[in-house]
Amino acid sequence: MRRLFSLFNVVSAALLAAAAYAYQEVQRPPQVTAPPRLELEEKRDVKVKVYFSDAQVQTLKPETRIVQVIQENPGTLAQAALNVWASGPQASGSLRLVPEGTAAPKVWVRGAHYYVNLPAAYGKLRYGTTGDRMLLCTLARTLLETRGQDVTFLVDGKNVDTFGHLDVREPYTRQDCADQ
Repeated sequence: MRRLFSLFNVVSAALLAAAAYAYQEVQRPPQVTAPPRLELEEKRDVKVKVYFSDAQVQTLKPETRIVQVIQENPGTLAQAALNVWASGPQASGSLRLVPEGTAAPKVWVRGAHYYVNLPAAYGKLRYGTTGDRMLLCTLARTLLETRGQDVTFLVDGKNVDTFGHLDVREPYTRQDCADQ
């Protein structure tokens, strides 16, 4: 007669028990841990001067606005100013230069130079020479108000020769929009 508790039977029973335990552990749903608490940096209020057009599209009308930024570096301040610019003026007598809901241009800063990427929708506005110039000058004056040397305009991420009826091969400076 064979023995019930032979070495083979004991090892086989132990392996069977281990396999059953492992199967049970694999089938158990994982414990859900609480995600780490997101701690945002504190936003600070900063005054920026944003330019809009008058109703006759002849002169620039400045408006001082408060923007909230986390860091006060030139790139962050410039993007915040352009976001306010795209949202339109608050003062009466000033004219919004892009349709409501239009995205703000993206801006990058390299040294004393700004690079503004105008969305493709801006090229389809069909404002004419005066309107196109006012749009570019309000952007340039808004960015060059406190610092910077010039503003280079791109359209949809590409260098272009013209924007509407205007030559944009060269960067705009403060002097290019001084007569507005």
